[in-house]
Amino acid sequence: MIPGALARPDGPAPAPGPEAAALATVDFSEIPAEPPVRPEQPAGRELYGSDCDTEIDGSQVIAYCHNGFPETDLLRLHVECERWWDLDGDSALVPLDPTGRIRLTGRCWKEVRTAWVSHQRPSGPSGPSGG
Repeated sequence: MIPGALARPDGPAPAPGPEAAALATVDFSEIPAEPPVRPEQPAGRELYGSDCDTEIDGSQVIAYCHNGFPETDLLRLHVECERWWDLDGDSALVPLDPTGRIRLTGRCWKEVRTAWVSHQRPSGPSGPSGG
C-alpha cells in the first residue's frame, strides 16, 4: 500500500444516496464583510463600599470593616438566626469615614444562620437624615 492512499474495500461501490446528489451552497451575501460592531459598553460603575470580613462564632457575630474609598460609607450589620423563635437583627446605620476602620457586633440567643454587612451612600452632605 502506498502511504497516503485511501484503502478501498473489495466489492462494488455503494450506490449514491440523496445526500450525494445535493451540493452544499453558500450564499456569501448573508455573511457580513466585517464582524458585527460590539454595542457600546455602559459606563463602568464607580467602585464604592468598605471591605468587610464577617466572623461567626456560635451565637456571636463580629464584622471588621475598612473604608478604602474617598467617600463615607454607611454600614449596617444584618444577623439571621437559625432558630425560628430567635429574633433576627439589623443594626442601625453606622458611618465609616474614608480610611476608617470599625468593628460591628451582633448576636442571636442560639446559633447564627448567616450574617452580612450592607452598604449605603449618605443621601446628603450631613448624612442619612440630610440635616
